[in-house]
Amino acid sequence: MSAAAPKNDLYFDCRDSFAATIEALAEADPRIVTVVSDSVGSSKLGGFREKFPERMVNVGIAEQTLVAVGAGLANGGKVPFVSAASCFLTARALEQVKADIVYSNVNVKLIGQSSGVAYGELGPTHHSIEDLAWLRVLNDLVLIVPADPWQTEQAIRAAAAMDGPVFVRVSRMPVPALERAEARFEIGKAETLVEGTDAAIIANGTMVHRAVAAATTLAAEGLSVRVVNMATVNPLDEAAILDAAGTGAIVTVEEHSVRGGLGGAVAEVVTANDPVPMRIMGFPGFLPTGSASWLMERFGLTEAGIAEAVRQTVARKK
Repeated sequence: MSAAAPKNDLYFDCRDSFAATIEALAEADPRIVTVVSDSVGSSKLGGFREKFPERMVNVGIAEQTLVAVGAGLANGGKVPFVSAASCFLTARALEQVKADIVYSNVNVKLIGQSSGVAYGELGPTHHSIEDLAWLRVLNDLVLIVPADPWQTEQAIRAAAAMDGPVFVRVSRMPVPALERAEARFEIGKAETLVEGTDAAIIANGTMVHRAVAAATTLAAEGLSVRVVNMATVNPLDEAAILDAAGTGAIVTVEEHSVRGGLGGAVAEVVTANDPVPMRIMGFPGFLPTGSASWLMERFGLTEAGIAEAVRQTVARKK
């Protein structure tokens, strides 16, 4: 594929794509319901509530109940989309996610809204940079981190179509629509947005468009850098990772802790099969309070920061 770049300067809130898609799906499938924890506004489900008031359950600020109710609805033949802030959905209700959803293998779709550092100014209690790490050990839970509005729509449609538990991580941080030579989404399959032979950047979510921009910068310097959008963290596209290892250097980038997320998953595959120099970019641990953009700048999750990490990793190639 040719290098992908935003179609224009417009940036989009992927929650809007989620909301529009779930409304469209509900029109066609009466089994679809939503479950929220006083999170109608933050999930952008006001339109759904107006159209289908009898198909929304609001449990109040009680995330453990939220997940348990979702499991009960699934056992009753419904297709529940359980939507709440990712930091609370995954932390406060982790036991229910583990036992009621994944261990029991019920058909619940968990939507982790405003993930990463989207709630930057509210501090570490509201940052959601550990969610993928503790969900990734639940092997039967599909984990999807869409990169733009189109992929968010496709992820929600794919989640609704499959029978089984899914977690979709949706950011409120605006991102551009990515240009694709071939628009196709499949759970468990990565997409290559930029071809390259000198190194590979593997990213997901809000970091993908920044990775594309970094690859463009490096191309001007004579470095051919592949960009792989690894939207599905579980199941992982190991073939795409090993192919990326063939470039001799890998940098992973994610709006998540450097421990246990996409970078850890990629490292597990690389070290077991084809060790090459790697750099895992993300957040080091509990973060200071500040805007999302400030946090990204401070910890190098920018076009310039990613480009420099690639240069340093390529320099380690033998």
